[in-house]
Amino acid sequence: MLIILLLIILFHVAAAVLLFVATIHNAWWVVSPPGQDVIYSDLWYSCNATCYPVEKSHTPDAAYLQTVQATMILATILCCISFFVFILQLFRLKQGERFIFTAIIQILASLCVMIAASIYTAENKSFHVTSLHDGSYGSSYILAWVSFPMTLISGVMYLVLRKRK
Repeated sequence: MLIILLLIILFHVAAAVLLFVATIHNAWWVVSPPGQDVIYSDLWYSCNATCYPVEKSHTPDAAYLQTVQATMILATILCCISFFVFILQLFRLKQGERFIFTAIIQILASLCVMIAASIYTAENKSFHVTSLHDGSYGSSYILAWVSFPMTLISGVMYLVLRKRK
């Protein structure tokens, strides 16, 4: 049981790290114009040699971008909270009880990641200025989609997990 518990903790920490990297790293959208520097764009900035804020990110026209920003931050926070709740429940719950509260928080984190990545997928052309339309999805976008099933599986594991000897 100790090995299973350790694997679940490592799986949860890996999902949290992926969420942090996906939220912070500047590679949601990558443009490689021929003969120019590669331009990386994330949820807040576009960078080549210098970084500048995403155009109109503070206006109502960028409500989609603001939604993606908020849900990715919320997913990261919920994932961290669920880890701390799991540690607390690990020592507080009686044997045979399930980690329901931890599972609910983790599944909510998974839902937030899915919402953020789905909105970015549907509306990514409207986020970028015309010169950035000919790009492709970057590594942070892919990490966001990878962290979605990881947080969902982690939440389901907490639903199934019972405290045993």
